[in-house]
Amino acid sequence: MTALPAVRRRSLRLPVAWRRPAAIGGAVVLLAWIVIALLDPVIGLQGPLQRDVEVALQAPSAAHPFGTDELGRDVLARTLWGVQASLPLAVVLVAGSLVIGSLLGAVAGYLGGVVDEVIMRIADLVFAFPTIILAMVVAAALGPSLANAVVALLIVSWPNYARVMRALVLGARGQEYVVAGRLLGAGPFTSLRRDVLPNVSAPMLVLAMLDFGNQILLLAGLSFLGLGAVPPTPEWGSMVADGVEQFSSWWLATFPGLAIFSVVVAFNLIGDSLRDALDPRIAGAVQGSSL
Repeated sequence: MTALPAVRRRSLRLPVAWRRPAAIGGAVVLLAWIVIALLDPVIGLQGPLQRDVEVALQAPSAAHPFGTDELGRDVLARTLWGVQASLPLAVVLVAGSLVIGSLLGAVAGYLGGVVDEVIMRIADLVFAFPTIILAMVVAAALGPSLANAVVALLIVSWPNYARVMRALVLGARGQEYVVAGRLLGAGPFTSLRRDVLPNVSAPMLVLAMLDFGNQILLLAGLSFLGLGAVPPTPEWGSMVADGVEQFSSWWLATFPGLAIFSVVVAFNLIGDSLRDALDPRIAGAVQGSSL
């Protein structure tokens, strides 16, 4: 009997871009914060609103590793609970901006003409003002709350996605496969959905991942200025603002600030790795350097 050829086993290996220390470190930090957000009610030392005036403004100790604030609330517990506001709202901001901006940019780039002019002039009007300044104006007009801060940031964030998507669609709509689809009878929106959008989704995904850190910073900035989270809600930006008022108690602003720093850096590292993995030219260079 003839022996059957051995079946070659495929080993599941991550792309080289995802096996670099920066990507692994960013993924570990982000995963740790996600686990904290999901399990915080279980691992929290005490409630973020629980007060004990006898230990107010206590420096970090064994009982309170991150110290306490002016009301005797545990800074560690409030920092851990703060991730429940920052991460989900960042997801809402990025997803909302991506959907709104991508749809408007795709329609503007594919249809052109008056539609393109109207959408892009509105985007230019938003770009005419610094992002944080315009967000402050909108949030102040709506009133201080996390929901209003999200609405304000959505208003100022979508044009960035619209401009990038428009440029990508303008480059793709003249390709042969798009023209062939139109000649075969596909309508404008069918061609846009079936032929164009799948081929420009990778750059938009990278842009969205890189925007996570920016949205967390903007949301924390609005809360820092009193236009986001309303006390006593534990939110990193408002906690840093409380620490500035108690400057001698360094731990009040240090630990929430480090939390913001770690999440922003983690998202940026993951975004850079995603860009390297999806860009064929960069991926080839990374693959060659690893050999």
